Amino acid sequence: MVAFGGGHGLAAALGAWRRLTDDLTAVVTVADDGGSSGRIRREMPVLPPGDLRMALTALADDGEHTREMSRLLQHRFGGTGVLAGHPVGNLVLTGLIELHGGDTVRALDDLCRLLGARGRVLPMADVPLDLVARVESTDPDDPSRTRTIRGQVAIASTPGRVRDIIVSPPDPPVNPAVLDAIATADVVSLGPGSWYTSVLPHLLVPRLRAALADSPARVVVVLNLEPQPGETDGFSPEEHLTVLRAHLGGVALHTVIADVDSVVDRCGLLSAVRECGAELVLAPVAELDGAPRHDPARLAAALQSAVGAR
Repeated sequence: MVAFGGGHGLAAALGAWRRLTDDLTAVVTVADDGGSSGRIRREMPVLPPGDLRMALTALADDGEHTREMSRLLQHRFGGTGVLAGHPVGNLVLTGLIELHGGDTVRALDDLCRLLGARGRVLPMADVPLDLVARVESTDPDDPSRTRTIRGQVAIASTPGRVRDIIVSPPDPPVNPAVLDAIATADVVSLGPGSWYTSVLPHLLVPRLRAALADSPARVVVVLNLEPQPGETDGFSPEEHLTVLRAHLGGVALHTVIADVDSVVDRCGLLSAVRECGAELVLAPVAELDGAPRHDPARLAAALQSAVGAR
């Protein structure tokens, strides 16, 4: 199976999928321009490493040695010097990419072997991407006005709903390994995660979208537990799905998974799911402590139900 996304949302999905299969490929967004990743991509001719690092550690083996290695890769340097805020893994991955002459996939495969990863991690594009969005104005005296915002961090932190989003460059190169993984997948998953900056960008890359449209795989969408401030303020689950549907471009949806306790209007969501030609799986997938995070074991049970329904 192939899981698309980035950040904590993709890590949650991988934590669930790894309970169901070892034949797992994470296809990770490469548009991060903030924090350590932003600093590295401005200083080095490499992909932003942060989301790739998080996917790697999400797939790491559970052995004592690899747990220690994962903690090391996730550790951020403290202090106020030039290394402050950099996770060790970002620097290790960047160093490996440079050592391999810019070959990101080879560097990722090396780290997968080092971590005993249950699967493979690949970048969604071979070049760093920029996101460009039109964001609705929050000025009540000018509700029709929109602003063009460039950059993942700026989009996520700008008040107002995102109206639409594109990637730059508009048709980036995609590694053949990614296209091969999609072509041979039985299941593809999208979400959870930042809807406009981690989930939708995969559908904005023409080669990825075309590969998904041609794939015989079952496409499973995992909806977020709540709206994300600054990006999807006030969005209901069905609004998330409506936005996704507008970006599918020929990609079929088969199953939509939503947390049973996060859905207020079940009839509205069911109607939106049926308009996509998909089936709805309502299940308890959130953490038991009430935190707005997906529980890997509970999400795995819902995914198993979705895959078994094929």
